[in-house]
Amino acid sequence: MEFDVVIVGAGPAGLAAAIRLRQLAEESGRELSVTVLEKGSEVGAHILSGAVFEPRALDELIPDWKEKGAPLNTRAGSDEFRLLTARGSIRMPGALLPPQMRNHGNYIISLGNLCRWLGQQAEELGVEVYPGFAAAEVLYHDDGRVKGVATGDMGIARDGSQKASYEPGVELHAKYTLFAEGARGSLTKQLVERFDLRARSDPQTYGIGLKEVWEIDPGKHKPGLIQHSFGWPLDSRTYGGSFLYHFDENLVSIGFVVALDYENPHLSPFDEFQRFKTHPQIRPVLEGGQRLAYGARAINEGGYQSIPETVFPGGALIGCAAGLLNVPKIKGSHNAMKSGALAAEAAFAALGEAEDGTKPLDAYPAALRRSWVIKELKQVRNCRPAFRWGLVPGTVISFMELWTGGVLPWTLRHRQDHESLRKAAAAPKIAYPKPDGVVSFDKPSSVYLSNTNHEEDQPAHLTLKDDGVPIKVNLALYDAPEQRYCPAGVYEIVEDADGPPRLQINAQNCVHCKTCDIKDPTQNIVWVVPEGGGGPNYANM
Repeated sequence: MEFDVVIVGAGPAGLAAAIRLRQLAEESGRELSVTVLEKGSEVGAHILSGAVFEPRALDELIPDWKEKGAPLNTRAGSDEFRLLTARGSIRMPGALLPPQMRNHGNYIISLGNLCRWLGQQAEELGVEVYPGFAAAEVLYHDDGRVKGVATGDMGIARDGSQKASYEPGVELHAKYTLFAEGARGSLTKQLVERFDLRARSDPQTYGIGLKEVWEIDPGKHKPGLIQHSFGWPLDSRTYGGSFLYHFDENLVSIGFVVALDYENPHLSPFDEFQRFKTHPQIRPVLEGGQRLAYGARAINEGGYQSIPETVFPGGALIGCAAGLLNVPKIKGSHNAMKSGALAAEAAFAALGEAEDGTKPLDAYPAALRRSWVIKELKQVRNCRPAFRWGLVPGTVISFMELWTGGVLPWTLRHRQDHESLRKAAAAPKIAYPKPDGVVSFDKPSSVYLSNTNHEEDQPAHLTLKDDGVPIKVNLALYDAPEQRYCPAGVYEIVEDADGPPRLQINAQNCVHCKTCDIKDPTQNIVWVVPEGGGGPNYANM
């Protein structure tokens, strides 16, 4: 299948790029074929975010979004920011809250629902959107330029044989291919290595965000209330924090983020989240309510110094594939959408000069550097890496950065997350309380709420470079941390009565968060796409 532009991923960046391309085509009267591939069963099925949404990029892309019915219904109201202790909290006075962390003019939304709406806008403009098709392979021209992508074969059995339902993958050739896979995309990872896109940037660093949606007692619901916290239950050496947003009809989004450069291999982000909900500041909000949804996703935390080269021969990285999340704001969707629009403008102009797609997309990174995206990321570049020295120094440095607008005369560097784990014998064990079934829960019941489904008789999409490493290295040295950093119970050490311990991979539980691909201490786990349509099916995340 031949197209002018193929976009991998129907998130905010990919859909903004598709919309902008078709807008430009209509304005100029030019023919332009644009298609979007989405591995989820529908647009929005794999989208998970807090989310307090800054509409700046949407205002630019679709100025009449209100008239067109965009699902931005709850205006941001008051902001609360607290330091939690085991039994209480300290609220920061509003006057001390830096401007970048205030949410006046923003909206509390379901990002998945916004993407569904953006998908409709794209299709109305003539974009072809194909959900349920996972891009599994990057294709190249003989001269090394990216030629497009191929979707994975369907109907392959676990043993590699073809089932009766077998359908071969499809090659989609494009003059330009834009990759909008989100954080730690499997194809993006290959492109970064092939074209050495990190030659002049720091490694990307990540956090894992875990989220639930609750319907709470109407008497406790405060539409527009935005609460953030840091501190308990994490120790002072571990970066992370929480969010709780009141939106729509008696709904709250509650979540917890743990930076994946944590040191203690006994730490479980999922159990830290469950423990957080038992805090006396949080439990009363949830008691008497009903948990409706659960999910998890890795997020970029590297910021300005971790942005790779965003273009390569034949294409570009946009959105979280390029690492554009603003950590202090806890927002990336506005930057993702803006980057998608800028890449679209560069691709459209390049096609006007060379119809065969041979012109480099250098106008995109140049425009990105001039945009408000890079300006805001540069202003907060030291906030996240400052916490390597602990909670107090990190807070002091980050607040200096935020209040001075990023004028500090240095740029702190990042290291790779998987390098930070201490040996299990040198780290204190953590005793997590059993879930009470009221505000805290176990992994199986949580994964059930994510509506995750994979065809069981297919090759596992969680692959190992060396089958011996999980026992010889991970279990022996780190007490098999994959059992804890995975938020879905995918990895399990099984001890059979008649044999040595072994790693069991329950791939059907995978919620596509990518944490294993990031945090595995020897980088032995490689996440690849399963059959298209597999994974979570988030309804309101």
